[in-house]
Amino acid sequence: MFNRYRQEDKEFQEKVVKIRRVSKKTTGGNYVTFSALVVVGNKKGRVGIGLGRSLEVPPAIQKAISYAKKHMINVPMRNKTIPHEVRVKFKAAKILLKPAPEGTGLKVGSVTRVILDLAGVENASGKIIGSRNQIVNTYAVMKALSLLRTKF
Repeated sequence: MFNRYRQEDKEFQEKVVKIRRVSKKTTGGNYVTFSALVVVGNKKGRVGIGLGRSLEVPPAIQKAISYAKKHMINVPMRNKTIPHEVRVKFKAAKILLKPAPEGTGLKVGSVTRVILDLAGVENASGKIIGSRNQIVNTYAVMKALSLLRTKF
């Protein structure tokens, strides 16, 4: 029974994108916690993100992984790229994702490269405008990927 769960875990790849140390002032001193942003994907069209918080780093990463696995989305693909261009505004971030021809690779920056790689997209180009916050950019990219549709 233990082996079955180990094989299930190997189905998904996890990538820690960001770990933040958050300090809050209290009457007794500082209250320090950690937050972890994790991307989980199977390179076959399923990807999810999770944000976990805890007093230590490893539990924060585990919480983020479990959240990401519960909230995964399907990414439609055509010839190892995205099916069409998509533009999304999420909070301060503006995202532009375009399909690219075979052999181009991922011409995107920051967290977009990690998300598309774990989703299984091999060729795409894109741009993030307006925000340098990786957490906001991650949610914006996931919103853009959820808006993708396949042509029938």
